Amino acid sequence: MSVDLHIHSTASDGTQAPQEIVAQAIALGLTAIALADHDTTAGTDAALAAAEGTGLTVVPALEINTEVGPKDVHILGYYIDHTSPTLQSMLMDTREKRFDRAERILDKLRSVGVDLAMSLVQEHAAGAPIARPHIAAALCTMGICKTSQEAFGRFLKRGRPAFVRRYKLSPEEAIRTVLDACGVPVAAHPALTRDDALIRGLIGAGLEGLEAYHVDHWPRDTQHYLALAQELDLLVTGGTDSHGPLGPKYVRMGSVPVPDDVLPPLRAAADRRRAGIAQQS
Repeated sequence: MSVDLHIHSTASDGTQAPQEIVAQAIALGLTAIALADHDTTAGTDAALAAAEGTGLTVVPALEINTEVGPKDVHILGYYIDHTSPTLQSMLMDTREKRFDRAERILDKLRSVGVDLAMSLVQEHAAGAPIARPHIAAALCTMGICKTSQEAFGRFLKRGRPAFVRRYKLSPEEAIRTVLDACGVPVAAHPALTRDDALIRGLIGAGLEGLEAYHVDHWPRDTQHYLALAQELDLLVTGGTDSHGPLGPKYVRMGSVPVPDDVLPPLRAAADRRRAGIAQQS
């Protein structure tokens, strides 16, 4: 069990650079990882370059945040063509909407007496798509809050004075985006949504897998989603969802046991999709 197919880097809201993640994965004896940053593939090339010649497989991936009513539904895309113009166009649009949201959050903070400069938020984002953890970090830098958890609890989470809903694609749109990029779409951490009917409905849109192994899954959750995947003929994946040692909840990469044998079927599915697209063209 030496694979971790759900890791975030500083390209989104993680706290380790792609090169650091690769070095740590090698030190831990992992054989395969997936850099699955939120709504960006900006760290993919750096991770692939860092792993070249090491024996560590880096799977090009991403995690797309979507929404169904009040529920967050995240779609992972594995073995994507991260250079796809269609994919990059969608991600650029998402980044622009993230920036608009950040501006609205800062406006709300000013309305309660907290004057936070966008330049400081951008400094913490370091070129990544701006997300609430970057705003939380900036609030800590200003001394307004002591921890990221305090920043969310006082200002940023749902129901607090600076909360702004994020623009999100539908799961169907995210799945189509992954498929268009020759990738394999997988429902991330399904136990956080607990909606088997939704999963069944997304199969018609092209969903191909379930993340059965996840840090927030109890053993009974893992067994449930392994059984559901078997019933629905879906692939199985898993990972830690690690955001690095400085994240709000540190989870060491590789600490969620994921069987090595999940990777070959995932790669085979991506190869079949590429072969099918090649035949059509």
